[in-house]
Amino acid sequence: MARPEINRSGEIEVFVRVVEAGSFSAAARALRMTPSAVSKLIARLEARLGARLLSRSTRRLQLTPEGAAFHDSGTRILADLDAAEREAAAGAAPRGRLRVNSYVPFGQHRLMELLPRFLERYPEISVEAVLTDNVIDLLEERADIAIRAGPLRESRLVARKLGQSRMAVVASPTYLEARGTPMTPGELDRHNMLAFGFARHIDGLPFIDADGAPIVVPITGNATVSDGEAMRLTALAGAGIARLARWHVEPDIIAGRLVPLLEAFNPGDEEPTHAVYVGQGKHLPARVRAFLDFLAETVRL
Repeated sequence: MARPEINRSGEIEVFVRVVEAGSFSAAARALRMTPSAVSKLIARLEARLGARLLSRSTRRLQLTPEGAAFHDSGTRILADLDAAEREAAAGAAPRGRLRVNSYVPFGQHRLMELLPRFLERYPEISVEAVLTDNVIDLLEERADIAIRAGPLRESRLVARKLGQSRMAVVASPTYLEARGTPMTPGELDRHNMLAFGFARHIDGLPFIDADGAPIVVPITGNATVSDGEAMRLTALAGAGIARLARWHVEPDIIAGRLVPLLEAFNPGDEEPTHAVYVGQGKHLPARVRAFLDFLAETVRL
C-alpha cells in the first residue's frame, strides 16, 4: 500500500498557529478547521517525529523543549516559503515589509538618517523600525534584522559586522567645573558616574594603570539610564561621567559639549556593532539581503 503523501508545510503551519493562538480551538478558527482535525494533525505530526511537541497537562498548552526548537525552525521555514513565493512572483525584486530592531544610539544617529536613501533605492520595501537597547528574540518579535552593540551572545543567529568604535569616558564642561576633573582612575570614586539599567559584559569601567595592567573601577553614582542615547543626554546635562562609544559622542567632543577624560588610562578596547538575523546566504529574503548589503555599504563607525 502506498504511503500517503505528507503535507509538511501544512503541518508546520498548523503547529505554528496552535502555538501562536495558545489553543487548538483558536487555531482551528483561524485556519477554518475543526478543533478535532487540528488535534489529530498535531498528534500525527508528533507520531511522525517521534517526539512530543506540546504539553497538554494543563489548561494552557506549553511547548516541550523539542516543541520550542521545532517552533523556531518552523517559523523560519514558513517565513522563507513566504519570501520565496513573493520573490518568484516579483522576479526576486526586493519588496515587502522589513522589520528592523536597533539599539537606540545607532538607530537615532545612523539608521534614521540612512533610511531615506534605502527607501529611495528600494521603493517596493517598507520598513518598520523599533529602537531599544533590550536584546530581543527575533523570532518572537518577528524582526528580520537586529542591530546590536557589544559582544554577541551564543545563539543560532547569523551576524554581519558593521564596524567598531573605540570607547571614551566623557563629561560636560559644566560638570567638570562644578566637580573637578579626575586625573587618574582612582579619583573617580569622588565623582558621579552614570550607569546602565541593564546587565553589561563588564561590571564597571575598564582602564589600565600606570604600568599598563588592566583595572576595573566600580561605578558609583545616583543616575541609571535605559540606553546609550539617554546616557549621552544625561552627560550633556551635566549629571555625571559616562563611558560611550567614541562615534556616538564625537560630534559633542568636537563642539566642546563633552570632554574626553583619562585618555592616558584608556585600555583602547573597541565596541563592535553587528547586524544579526535568522538564516543565511541564499535562503535570505531579498529584502533582508538588500538591507544588509546597504548597511555594509553605508555605515561608518
